[in-house]
Amino acid sequence: MSTLDVHNSSGEVLREKELAAAFTDTEVNGPVIHQCVVAYLANQRQGSASTKTRSDVRGSGRKLYRQKGTGRARVGHAKSPIRVHGGVAFGPKPRSYRQYTPKRVRRLGLHSALADRFQNQQCILVEDFALERPRTKDMVRMLKSVNAAGKVLLILDEPNQNIHLSVRNIPKVNVCTWNTLNVYQVMWHDTLIITENAVEKLESKFVNTGSEAEG
Repeated sequence: MSTLDVHNSSGEVLREKELAAAFTDTEVNGPVIHQCVVAYLANQRQGSASTKTRSDVRGSGRKLYRQKGTGRARVGHAKSPIRVHGGVAFGPKPRSYRQYTPKRVRRLGLHSALADRFQNQQCILVEDFALERPRTKDMVRMLKSVNAAGKVLLILDEPNQNIHLSVRNIPKVNVCTWNTLNVYQVMWHDTLIITENAVEKLESKFVNTGSEAEG
């Protein structure tokens, strides 16, 4: 079992929480994490870049000048890729960059990424909290009180509009729910702040439900 302190919004330690070693101390699979991150970034690409080939460029197909006798290199028409304003040779065309990653691989990648953060003391547990109204100042105060450093990801049990609105104007601080978490988010951020209910659900997902859970 691993034991972590649970803080309140003022940074005070309220109690200790035990998490299963199978959740926090599992072996970190670096190649799978890399595969998941590469696939995620590839799937964000629109693939809409497009260039004109020599057949798409507007212009005449007439040979510019005779083959011999000019003292210049032989050349075809003005749409040739070797001429200014000609077509592009081997340029990009609209395509899909999407990569399919099996569910079990995504699951293993997310589990490994979370374990890496737990093992490197980059996770902070906080009690479940809510804001009566959006207030960025309150969120900044909470982040300072728990000593959250670098890029911070706040992982909630369920969507909270007031917290989302309070966080969106703070640089390098993002918020998501436990069931929308992905490997890229975990690895991109330096510190994870997880609510108690969220960490319990993540623990249940990776320890108790076996391979049936969605990755």
